Amino acid sequence: MTFVRPARRVLIAAVSLSALLVAAACGSDEPGGGSPSASGAAVDLTKKGPIEVWQGKDTSGNFPKLIAQFNEQHPDGKVTFHELPDSADQQRQQMVQNTQIKNPAMAVLSVDVVWTAEFAAKGYVIELPKDQFPTEGFLPATVASGTYFNKLYAYPSTSDGGLLYYRKDLLSKYNVEPPTTFDEMKAACDTIRGGENDPKLECFAGQYNKYEGLTVNFDEAVHGAGGVIVDDAGKPNVATPEATKGLQTLVDWFKEGYIPKGAITWQEEQGRQAFQNGTLIFHRNWGYVYNLAAKTDGSSKIVGKYDVAPLPGITGPGVSSLGGHNYAIAANAENKGTAIEFLKFMSSPEVQKNNTLATSNSPTLAALYSDPDIVKKFPFMPIQLKSIEGAKPRPVAVEYGDVTLAIQDAAYSALPGGGTTAPDAALQQLQSKLQTLIQ
Repeated sequence: MTFVRPARRVLIAAVSLSALLVAAACGSDEPGGGSPSASGAAVDLTKKGPIEVWQGKDTSGNFPKLIAQFNEQHPDGKVTFHELPDSADQQRQQMVQNTQIKNPAMAVLSVDVVWTAEFAAKGYVIELPKDQFPTEGFLPATVASGTYFNKLYAYPSTSDGGLLYYRKDLLSKYNVEPPTTFDEMKAACDTIRGGENDPKLECFAGQYNKYEGLTVNFDEAVHGAGGVIVDDAGKPNVATPEATKGLQTLVDWFKEGYIPKGAITWQEEQGRQAFQNGTLIFHRNWGYVYNLAAKTDGSSKIVGKYDVAPLPGITGPGVSSLGGHNYAIAANAENKGTAIEFLKFMSSPEVQKNNTLATSNSPTLAALYSDPDIVKKFPFMPIQLKSIEGAKPRPVAVEYGDVTLAIQDAAYSALPGGGTTAPDAALQQLQSKLQTLIQ
């Protein structure tokens, strides 16, 4: 994957959630009739017409239905779904490339929560007028993830916190409780695999291919061992015993067979499919898996046999990396008025509820986590809410592509099948690299 790398002017800070909430609460001081462009000039937010929504691969089949509903209600602006790959890195790359060629059709961007600083600072997306985009009722973390320097650039769409999927039938059979630490998970796997005597049954896997998912899994391992990548003061602090323990644990689990060797190539979908095929006892993934694993069309072999628990940590309870996506309006979009209407439509309680019920994706409106219909269909939602509320943001960076690539290089180089670098040496190298990126 190739990134366009302009002259480095990097602003990166590991912002505590409290600091992010303060930033989000401050809002924007711009008038609602227009939004400033990168040059400070107001842009037209009223023009209606056809637009494209650029978003990652839809595994649920529900998004085209929502677009059809919007188009029926808004005949003056037809929306087309421009489907991107399921890899976050490839999504970002295509959005950046089409921004650079000033593609006017690319209007609404489904922005990963870690892209906000980059897309806002570089003028890829416009500031959202606060009088048209109120933030009351949204989970605070989701508002913070769309905010840059006290201004809202991306409207909360879906949130996410990591979850531990597990085979409740097997845990019940052997009288094992869902693990809260990696040691407990290892003991559970020893008991279950010893009793099942099935060579195809693997213990655990997350996402370890060299892409954004590896950054997430590394981030969670480090936090789960009591470490950080970048501290609250915005300084890299990853060459520590705690962070080393986090990475060393992943290395050891590969070497000892608790993570299958093939998982070095896995992204979210490969892990999901392995879990649904019944070859994993435990699996770290996002909320969307719950609905797909419950399908009775033959695609899942574990219908009624799985459940969800909070992520286990390495030295204590686990800590999720904050996930999710927000909708932003591309600066080069011709018909920004239609884009605004689409953001409002997608963020409405009715549409968010519809989308959650159809996909098990996590909403951004706090009230929906106690909605009776949602909780009845997805009883894991209270666990998901706690995961999101306790999640830690990945490093906030204008040049996030450089930062995440450095993290991926370091983690991958230490994992069996990815490289031969010792974990402590890999993190020393990462520390040095991040220090060059922080200006």
